[in-house]
Amino acid sequence: MIKVNRHILDNGLRILHHRDDSTQMVALNLLYDVGARDEDPQRTGFAHLFEHLMFGGSVNIPEFDTPLQIAGGENNAWTSNDITNFYTVVPAYNVETAFWLESDRMLSLAFTPRSLDVQKQVVIEEFKQRNLNQPYGDMDLLLRPLAYKVHPYAWPTIGKDISHIEGATLDEVKSFFFRYYAPNNAILSVSGHISFDETVRLCEKWFAPIERRNVPKRNLPVEPLQNERRSMEVERNVPLDAIKMAFHIGKRTDVDYHCYDTLSDILSNGNSSRLFRNLVTDKKIFAEADASITGDLDSGLFLLSGKLLPGVTMKDGEEALLEELDRLVTEKVGEEELLKVVHKFESNDMFSNINYLNKATNLAYYELFDKAESINTEVDKYYNLTPGRLQEAARKAFVATNCSVVYYKARN
Repeated sequence: MIKVNRHILDNGLRILHHRDDSTQMVALNLLYDVGARDEDPQRTGFAHLFEHLMFGGSVNIPEFDTPLQIAGGENNAWTSNDITNFYTVVPAYNVETAFWLESDRMLSLAFTPRSLDVQKQVVIEEFKQRNLNQPYGDMDLLLRPLAYKVHPYAWPTIGKDISHIEGATLDEVKSFFFRYYAPNNAILSVSGHISFDETVRLCEKWFAPIERRNVPKRNLPVEPLQNERRSMEVERNVPLDAIKMAFHIGKRTDVDYHCYDTLSDILSNGNSSRLFRNLVTDKKIFAEADASITGDLDSGLFLLSGKLLPGVTMKDGEEALLEELDRLVTEKVGEEELLKVVHKFESNDMFSNINYLNKATNLAYYELFDKAESINTEVDKYYNLTPGRLQEAARKAFVATNCSVVYYKARN
């Protein structure tokens, strides 16, 4: 059982604390409730740009990494369509350095033209390397706007187009920062060799002076029910034909979320999973095949993808994937197969939450969409699943009119 202590500053910053004396380290995880879904459709990629800008110097500290490294610490960050997440790890005896650094960049970034230009180039090169110059790298750029017509999940975290980052101005960047990177739009989770009293003292000292900001109320368009099959075909210089398809499912907080997470694992978690066993090993249709869910806070996607072996047609590959989905619709998953997947989740969850940094990160995320204490009961939701519930969820999602497909042909 992970014990959670709480404190809220007058400026709205939510603080979570878990003491872990198995380590001499402390992790600070700062989650900002802003992601790619909060961007202007003509200025996408801003949340990801800020993941980089936050390391380019804050109002009183020219460089983030140097004092942290001197203190024996390390840090990193990541962005999704829903959140921007930063973490810092330091030895307990130097923990105040982390509070000082994180609070200063929440107060304000330096906002210099040079820092913006440097980080824009970093993001642009990342866009090119990961999405334009890498085989199959643009599949997400193609599939998302096919599946989403009004919701901002229509673009990935990296953004819709390089030009959106190229054209970003210092004024636009400042406006985005002061709109979202605020104490009243953040959760600070602290885990490791530190007391709750000391955590509160340091938060009051370093974060409390930061004023709350006028964070806009999120009012995103709701994606309408998809009632037509959508598809597109492209040709690229890749070694194998590929297929990627998406089915709309619910939010991370919906009761069916755990059904779809489990169904994706039944299809493709390990060498005994259905896609690997049936379509890769036995029928030799795919070189590799995968199923996953996006796990978004708004209505997300159930994804299937595969790279076809030479000589296999797109039609045969798609039919093979759809047959596996149809089995989930027409036949109940066996109790033993379900239990195997649930046991694997429990094992992964248990090992994930042993590490003090993972605990800090996971507590902040659970707090965002529910409450941090749910980390202790998440596995129960998987044990409460039944074959009947899985089948009903499959029947709702895996219908032809709810499907979007990208056919990714290898250029001859």
